[in-house]
Amino acid sequence: MRFRRVDPNAPPKPPRSTLSRMLIAAVAGAVAVLAFAPFGYWPLQIISLAVLFYQVLRAADIKSSARIGWAYSFGWCGAGTHWLYISMHRYGDMAAPIAAIAVALLALLMGIYVALAMGAAAWLRKRWVLSLPAMTLLVLPAMWSLFEWTRGWLFTGFPWLATGYAHNTSPLGGFAPIIGSYGLGWLAALSAGALLLLTHPLPRTRWAALGGVLALYGAGIGLRHVDWTHAVGRPITVRLLQGNVPQQQKFDPAFVLGALRMYQQAITSAPADLIATPETAVTVLPQQLPEGYLEGLGAFAQQSGSTLLVGMPVLDEERRFYNAAVGITPNATPGPYYQYRKHHLVPFGEFVPPGLHWFVAMMAIPLGDMGRGARVQPPLQVRDQLVLPNICYEDLFGEEIAGQLANAHHHGKQSASVLLNISNLAWFGDSIAIPQHLQISQMRSLETGRPMLRATNTGATAVIDGKGLVVNLLPPARQGALAATVQGMGGMTPYILYGNKLMLGLNALALLAAFLLGRRARKAQATAN
Repeated sequence: MRFRRVDPNAPPKPPRSTLSRMLIAAVAGAVAVLAFAPFGYWPLQIISLAVLFYQVLRAADIKSSARIGWAYSFGWCGAGTHWLYISMHRYGDMAAPIAAIAVALLALLMGIYVALAMGAAAWLRKRWVLSLPAMTLLVLPAMWSLFEWTRGWLFTGFPWLATGYAHNTSPLGGFAPIIGSYGLGWLAALSAGALLLLTHPLPRTRWAALGGVLALYGAGIGLRHVDWTHAVGRPITVRLLQGNVPQQQKFDPAFVLGALRMYQQAITSAPADLIATPETAVTVLPQQLPEGYLEGLGAFAQQSGSTLLVGMPVLDEERRFYNAAVGITPNATPGPYYQYRKHHLVPFGEFVPPGLHWFVAMMAIPLGDMGRGARVQPPLQVRDQLVLPNICYEDLFGEEIAGQLANAHHHGKQSASVLLNISNLAWFGDSIAIPQHLQISQMRSLETGRPMLRATNTGATAVIDGKGLVVNLLPPARQGALAATVQGMGGMTPYILYGNKLMLGLNALALLAAFLLGRRARKAQATAN
């Protein structure tokens, strides 16, 4: 494999060691974080993946390829999720060295996925006798995409910083309503492979790679102008509350009553069709609230015609706790109120994986072994619109949100027209976790063609339209309310209907094509011999 002309009379250069390739890959992985919010330099991600693929293609063997992939992911995850240190050390009272080691161990663990992806690609190259174009355009992008998708669901999944999120504003974002964020990750890896072929010794291969990339990005720009969904019903007015309650005080009994009064005043200060608070704005169970608290909110809802959605824990008949959003409508009598119960729970934050209670015991973060809400739950009616809540971490799982919309469609019901995320990211301070989470919500809007509302404790409280654009935003780390008018959207995008099946099908076709090309090359080689 050659990427540039070499003087045949020059002495051969010693091969680069696996360790040096791992160091290059780790730096490239760390640089890739600049492609995501709040930086947004998405071309860096393409270049970063191209560096990874180049190092893997030049690796000495399969094990070396896997180690290079592992190093890349370590740099990527370590730089991109370093804010976890804040939650464990500053708010969890974990010793600084142990918190730093925990973040590093997570990065090493996440590296297994990329290690397997790059090791599998190198194994297929050897087994199938693949050419350079087949590797860079078919096998490497497919392996990258498939193992990134696996990271999103195995062991409940950790899809933070999935490749596709960097492209909510790039031309590739036009493909999101069709193949979703993981499909965008595949297209980004395909772009990286094509970038490597721009140095191929054959001119026709270089021109084909360039033409393919231009066609791909041109199609993405064109798809940006396709309206997959349409306006339904009349717009609604919304008020999204941002309490800015310090995390040190949020669960302190001495400050709970003050926070309850603050949210009560913020809710009742002005009417709106929908008023939403952040996740766990109320930190106690409904049974523990001051007498008449919920009844007072209900009276305001009835008098003003407002629908309220309040984040609070709830307890079921079996005394199981849930992280929930409680809806109080203008025509609701005191209990039972609408409830959305969080389904996709955070490991260590809302449930403790078996055998790891010792780790949780090292932190002072309020944790609970919470129950899981149903996978499919009804939306909340707000005048002409149906609002589907999700809580914090849940909006990382695009196929689950799309699945709820598709379920209503398949059963002949009207699907939700507005998405609503309530979150509390105060655990992570004023870090890049806040804009990263906002970018994730933008991808959910792109995939579903529906507006996403965000009510958060410290940020980012925002209104995102059905094209994934932030149209209203509160400054972070300050108390306030974001008032806006929002138009609900109906209709089905391909991603809602098929989820990640289209992405998986494209990857399967790519691997099938690589196999057939390799078989043809092997037959030609056997004939020549």
